[in-house]
Amino acid sequence: MKYQSRKKAIILLADGTVFHGKSVGDKEGTAFGEVCFNTGMTGYQEIFTDPSYFGQLMVTTNAHIGNYGTQAQEVESDSVKIAGLICKNFSYDYSRAIADKSLEAFLEDHALFAISDVDTRALVSYIRDHGAMNAVISTDVENLEDLKRRLAQVPSMEGLELASKVSVQNPYSVGEEGAAIKIAALDIGIKKNILRNLEKRGAHIKVFPYNAHFKDMEAWNPDAYFISNGPGDPEPLFDAINAAKEMIASGKPVFGICLGHQVIALANGVGTYKMHHGHRGINHPVLNLLTGKGEITSQNHGFAVKREEAESHPDLEVTHIHLNDGTLAGMKMKNRDVFSVQYHPEASPGPHDADYLFDDFFKMIEKNKAGAVPV
Repeated sequence: MKYQSRKKAIILLADGTVFHGKSVGDKEGTAFGEVCFNTGMTGYQEIFTDPSYFGQLMVTTNAHIGNYGTQAQEVESDSVKIAGLICKNFSYDYSRAIADKSLEAFLEDHALFAISDVDTRALVSYIRDHGAMNAVISTDVENLEDLKRRLAQVPSMEGLELASKVSVQNPYSVGEEGAAIKIAALDIGIKKNILRNLEKRGAHIKVFPYNAHFKDMEAWNPDAYFISNGPGDPEPLFDAINAAKEMIASGKPVFGICLGHQVIALANGVGTYKMHHGHRGINHPVLNLLTGKGEITSQNHGFAVKREEAESHPDLEVTHIHLNDGTLAGMKMKNRDVFSVQYHPEASPGPHDADYLFDDFFKMIEKNKAGAVPV
């Protein structure tokens, strides 16, 4: 063992339940957030840097974390976004040839507090039974009452606007200027691999802040609009919802992923709700109702669109259903070139079953540019 005197640590849940562990390394620390879990066997670096996880304490269900180190290109944003890490076995050494540093060094670079030696099976089982809730991880194990007091002051994820914490502050461009297709992307927590997927298909993308006005996006004269993934509750995103309404009214194609999917629903008057413990992993089964085929997908969300309201909406068609619990996983508008999914077709790592959604988006853009009637 690299560290012989690691600190005792605890996980204190909002309902008073306590789980025990040890600090990663010999660090002391405390971190607050909503505790949730991801079932992916790989992809911890992408998870930790995904803006959708902002403000959350991440429990990794895979037994070993850190065994293949980290690599500079395998990030979804420019910084770690989770509030803290909880794992079973933390690997201080790594064995991947292309890795450039250990996970321990990566976490130190980003000042992220982590604890290990936790019975993550018991913790995940508890979250599944009792739901995602706020929690604190800390080495300050002797001051439980003070931790309880501080934890009680942490706001609930329900009703919490977090897009402003992760969005770009000023517009920027990705891809070659002069490309045949221009896409205006609303950044409410966008992942880098989404931009890579749009760029590699030949698009020039201009990324706008979470509170951008539609008129500023439209002034760039894009061929289509994209609304990104992101953290927090979608309902407080008034600027994004209003922008989505105008995107839809413009008649140009619109594609939304995850939080963007929820924003499109709200723009159509369809409600959203906080899930019991959410979907987070890279093996979630989805049924494509348009093709009858099953798809394995990467998912990361704690909120969802109300399926009954979408099904009864005259202008919406449900296109995808999550096979584990029947929640709405995708929809499209009947009278517009607008569609969205609750999961992540840009999965990396993860299944590529949903890659076709980016291709569908580009086909839709080309037809719209050519003046074709929306299908």
